[in-house]
Order: sequence, then C-alpha cells, then structure tokens
Amino acid sequence: MVSASLLAVLVVSVLLAGIARRYDVSGPLALVVAGLLAGLIPGVDGIALQPDLVLFVILPPLLWSAGLESSYVALRQNTRRIGLLAVGLPLVTTFAVGIVAFHTVPELTIAAALTLGAIVAPPDAVSAAAIGRRLGLPRQIMTLLGGESLLNDATALTAYRVALAAAIGTAASWGTPILTFALAAVGGTVVGWVAGSLIVWVRTWLADPLVESAIGLVAPFFIYLLAEEVHGSGVIAVVVAALILGQRNTRASYATRLQDNAVWRTLQFVLESFAFLLIGLQLPTVVAELKGISAETLAIASAAVLATVIVVRIVWVFAMSFIPRKLSRRIRENEEKPTAAQVFIVAWAGMRGVVSLAAAFAVPLTTLSGAPFPGRPQLVFLTFVVVVGTLLLHGLTLPWIIKVLDVQGDDAHQDALDEAAAQTKAAQAAAARLDEIMAAQRADSDVHQRAASILRHWNDRRSNAAWEQLGRSDDEIGEGPAAAFKRLRLEMLKAERASFVSERDAGRINDEVLRSALRGLDLEEATLDRD
Repeated sequence: MVSASLLAVLVVSVLLAGIARRYDVSGPLALVVAGLLAGLIPGVDGIALQPDLVLFVILPPLLWSAGLESSYVALRQNTRRIGLLAVGLPLVTTFAVGIVAFHTVPELTIAAALTLGAIVAPPDAVSAAAIGRRLGLPRQIMTLLGGESLLNDATALTAYRVALAAAIGTAASWGTPILTFALAAVGGTVVGWVAGSLIVWVRTWLADPLVESAIGLVAPFFIYLLAEEVHGSGVIAVVVAALILGQRNTRASYATRLQDNAVWRTLQFVLESFAFLLIGLQLPTVVAELKGISAETLAIASAAVLATVIVVRIVWVFAMSFIPRKLSRRIRENEEKPTAAQVFIVAWAGMRGVVSLAAAFAVPLTTLSGAPFPGRPQLVFLTFVVVVGTLLLHGLTLPWIIKVLDVQGDDAHQDALDEAAAQTKAAQAAAARLDEIMAAQRADSDVHQRAASILRHWNDRRSNAAWEQLGRSDDEIGEGPAAAFKRLRLEMLKAERASFVSERDAGRINDEVLRSALRGLDLEEATLDRD
C-alpha cells in the first residue's frame, strides 16, 4: 500500500536525520546514501516519487519557511546578484544542458533535451545552507544562496512548462514562451502580495496565537494552488507572501512568534528529511525503465550532462561576479568586491534536489499524437544522475573546500556588537518609559518605589548582559536583579521591542540581530504572562 510505504519513509527519514544530527553528519547526504542502499535491498520497491506530492505538498511549506526566515532588506540589497543566480543561471543551464543532451542522447528531440535542461537547472540550496551555517560562512554568501533557492525554482519550472509544451506538441508560437514567463512572474507576484497582505490583516484581527499559527500552516498550500490555477508561478507567490509576513512579523504577539518559530523549524526538518530519503529510494524505479538501452550511451550522456551542469555554474558565477564590476562604475562603488575564494564557494554550492526529480517524473509517457515521449527513460535517468551526483560530489567536498579556502565570516562577533549597542538604546527606552509611568502615577508608596528600583536594576543588568559576552568585567556589570513587578516590566518590554524594530528599520542592525533580540524579549514576556 503506497500510503503505508510513504508513512514508513517519513518515520524512517526523521529517525535517520535525528541520528545524523546527533553525530554531526550532513543530514541530506546521509539520507540520500541511506535511500540508495535501501533501494538495493530485495523487496524494497514501489515507493516511486509522486510529482504532485513534491510540487504541491513538500515544496510550498519549505518555500514558506525559507521566506519567513529571509531578510527582505538583505534580498533587496542583493537584487542584482540574486537575479543573476536565480533567473539568469537557470536559463543558461537549460540551454547548455539541452544542447549537450541533444547531441549525446539520440532519442531526445531538441524540445525534449531542453526539457531535461530545465529540469536539472535549479539547485537546491538546503544542504549547502546547512553546511554553510555549521562552518560559519559569511552572511553575504548565505544571503546569495538563500535568495537563489527562493526564486530559481520559479524560473526553472516556468522554462520546464515551455519546453515540455513544445515537446508534446502544444506550443503555439514563439510568443508563447515570453507570454508564459510574463504571466508566471506577474501572476505569482500579484497573488503573493495580495494573499500575504490579507493574511497579515487577518492574523492581526484574530489576535489568537493558535488560530494564527494554523492559518500560517495552510497558507502556503492555498497560495501555491491559487497561483497555479491562474497560470502564475506558485513558487513566486509563496515566496512573496512569506517575505511580507516575515517582514511584518514584529506586529504579531510574542506567543504567535514563539509558536510559529517552533512549528516551522520542526516542519522544515521533517519535510527536508522526507524529501532527501525519497531521492535515494528512486534508484530501483529509475533503473527499471532502462531495459534495452545502451549502457555506453548512458555513461557518456551522464558524464557529459553532469559535467555541463557543474561547469556552467562555475563559469557563470565567476563571470557575473567580476565582469559587471569592470563594466559598471556604480557596481564598483556600491558593492564590495568578492574574493575568488568566496565566488568559488557559491559556484560549488550547486546541489540539485527533489524538485528536479519531481519534474522529471511528471513528464508524460506520450505526446499529443500518442507517440511515446522521446527519450523519457533517459531523461529520468540523467536527472537522477545529476541530483545524486551533485549531492554527493558537492556535499562531500564543500566542507573541506570551505576549510581549505578559509572562507569564514566574523558575523557572529559583529552581530554581538550590534545587538549590544541596540540593547543599550532599548534599555534607555525602557528606563524612560518606567520614569513616565512612575511620574504619571505619582507613586509615593514604598512598594511602588521598591518595585521601580528593582526594575531599574534589572534594566541595567539587561543592558550590561550583552556587553558581558564581549569581555566586560564583573565590576562594571554589577549584581543581578531579585524580583520584578509584572505590569511595569511588560511596559518596559514593549518599549525595548519598539526600539529594536526602529534600529532595524533605520538599517543599524539586520534582521537576524532583530530576531535574536525579539526572541529574548518574547521568552521573557511569556514567562511574565504565564497566567
């Protein structure tokens, strides 16, 4: 029974991913290898990947989660570079792979070969981002990889639609591809913006953390389906809506933020684990379709297509990192020049994922004329080779390359400095708010005065705590607080939160620093508001 098999895969994937985390092993690589080995066991078959499961169930929440964690400000500051990676590179890869596949696989027509190119064009930066975070890659590189992974699926899947339509005989004219791309981009953006704005309003109006989180859980599926129904890009729609929600998340209650964070981190872990194990388990299904096909032809085509995917990315990333700087003075003045080592890390982080396999399995068996789809078994096999090949090659070597090239950032220390400076301003805002309240109440009571004194001492301790991590002495920091007056402390927390948001809006701290600071305030408010 397929449903029982998928449930078993889901359970096993989570267990294996948990073991990988326990021993600090790359989860995606461990799961893919485990799937490949399991596929060799007699009797382990019939767990074929269903395209709709990936495109409509797995992909939307993963995009949503990534969009919520992304910084709109950082993405906007890197629009040019992310656009070259997320739009330009998939299109170039589509044509390059299409040409190579057309000349190495006799059964493929040019349209079918371009379909293969679009299928293997979008990298899945999940595993690359996981490695990068663990090894401390600079935030600039992480922003580029994250921005690329958010939007490259939209470009590749739209190119896939166009090439597939030509391959099966539904393309009408040369204007069709242009119209398809325009409709996908505009339709997806409009649907995402309207849906994202509406969800923000509804969640604010409800003011119920449980229901707000529930709406957030179903939103990506609804938005993706709605965009696809109007022939827009479901990927773009989900990403745009998630960015809007993430940017305005400061308006939500502390309970909603804490709950959303826990829910989405868990769901992301489960879905990613499930997807990577599914990749490895496709080996028996892929091999079963190759009966009667020359092994020599497959070997040559596999090597050629895999090499093309890797080389095109390296050439494109290096060219687009340095050529525009030579041609544009504005770019030289406004963008920091990357090092060759940093560029190579981005170029080498081109691992493909489950979306490519889903697109390959979604290729129909026949064309409109009833003839078999040209070279479909080879297309599916080559996709599998590229996905598994890049995951293993890049995944196994990327940590070593990062260490050898010593591409590490000082973001953690800089974040600590920025947060400490922002915390000082937030503490000043909280102290001012406390003074306003005490002056308005004209509190002569000893109890009120003692409570205010304790809160002032606590406020000073919070201000100094951030600097303590940077080497402040105990004499400067002073003793910790005793107790707190709940109502006054909640007012002070509101002032601190507003100050942090103002610092982010003014560009003095980034979104990651803001989230870290807000999480501390949210946890404290949750403790005070337990009843």
